[in-house]
Amino acid sequence: MVSANPLFRGSWNARKFQATVINDIWPEVLFFSLVATMVTLVSEKTEKNLGISNQLLTVLGTVLGLVISFRTSSAYERYQDGRKMWTNIITASRNLAQQGAAANATALQNVIERKTMINLILAYAVSVKHFLRGEQGVYYEDLYPLISFLPRYANGEQGPEAEKLPLWQDVDEQYSRKPDQPATELGREQSADSDSNTFDPEKALPNVASERPLKPARNPPVATLLDYIPLLRLFRWIGRKLTGASRPKRVGKKRAYNEYVESHIPLEIVLVLSKYVTLQPCSLFPGCMRNGLLQPAIATGVTANLTTLQDTLSNLERICNTPLPFAYQAHLRMSLWLYLFFLPFQIYKSFFWVTIPGTAFASFLLLGFLEIGQEIENPFNYDLNDLDLDYFCHAIQRELHLITAHTMPNPADFLFNNLNQPFAPADRRSAKELTENNANYYLPNETVQPGIASLRRTLVKGWKDVDTLTRKP
Repeated sequence: MVSANPLFRGSWNARKFQATVINDIWPEVLFFSLVATMVTLVSEKTEKNLGISNQLLTVLGTVLGLVISFRTSSAYERYQDGRKMWTNIITASRNLAQQGAAANATALQNVIERKTMINLILAYAVSVKHFLRGEQGVYYEDLYPLISFLPRYANGEQGPEAEKLPLWQDVDEQYSRKPDQPATELGREQSADSDSNTFDPEKALPNVASERPLKPARNPPVATLLDYIPLLRLFRWIGRKLTGASRPKRVGKKRAYNEYVESHIPLEIVLVLSKYVTLQPCSLFPGCMRNGLLQPAIATGVTANLTTLQDTLSNLERICNTPLPFAYQAHLRMSLWLYLFFLPFQIYKSFFWVTIPGTAFASFLLLGFLEIGQEIENPFNYDLNDLDLDYFCHAIQRELHLITAHTMPNPADFLFNNLNQPFAPADRRSAKELTENNANYYLPNETVQPGIASLRRTLVKGWKDVDTLTRKP
């Protein structure tokens, strides 16, 4: 079966067009095509032949191709590392929730405590998402409701600003509440397209009041004409130089790397979870340990998964804050520009008029791969080529709620009923039929003495039947 072609799958829109590298490389492709046009026209229409020897074409082209391939491969490796790290977060979140849910708590206080800590596991994943996107603070629609109950001051519930804990230090002052604006008037900020978008997963979160307006869970950059026609950026730069205007700050600007991203929120959430292990060394939840609901062996798994979350955060920070060295990227791009600039001079003697489309195709090919490497090097933004961090967080949210909703009844309540046939296909009697007489097991129509010998014969017969029935003739 032939898989669907991603180029023609789904409808084309502006976002999908931006996911290609065409809008980023077409000015360069156009420039080198114009150079090829100039070389061809001068050589064809005048007595001057601009063609030169092409002896270096093969050698330099091979070396440059290998370097570009290495550049793209290293970027894709970072993309894959980012996905692997999020796999680690998903796995560790599941494990922590399962280990926390292993306590069959019945007291209301213990259940509340357990569920709250599991909600903090979700808050960790959400905070990592905002951290990777360079979004500072905790006042987001999908994060604040999960951690609003955590302590805010070093000494008690209230205190001076100097005692406010690092978790609640908001570096973005534009969202600060005005002194004369009461907290009850604050609601969450509405984006321009919030009314038309019916998908609102934040409705599944707790509804708590905030002293500041909550920023949207997603804040992708707004596409402008400059994103589709990069050549206009040159005229904008010239205009600013002539007028002396300062460069305005654009929120959520599309770029491969933001300024150095730093956030202590994921770390502090892990510290809160870790305190439950250190206060009661054998359990994730001290309430469960005090009541003997968790065994000490679970503490090893809890500690291992918390360590995994910390290691994953460090690796994601490495990917997010460590681009390839500037000298490597600059030298590679300048080398490619020089190669493409002199390419039409070297191939004209062989291709003549075909020099123009040949140069355009070579420029599109090589510049495209180079731009793809830069596009996927930091896969944590909002582009279609980036990892869908919101999907990962929503998947974790669904799974954590599924785990906490799972009941743990006594196996004896559901194993020995009419629907369970443990020895099929050799013996298709139900577990209820097998146990209702409290007699030794026997296989019907067999001469073997009832008891363990008959049971073993049934198991062997079941293996033979399965081996025969599951093999194709």
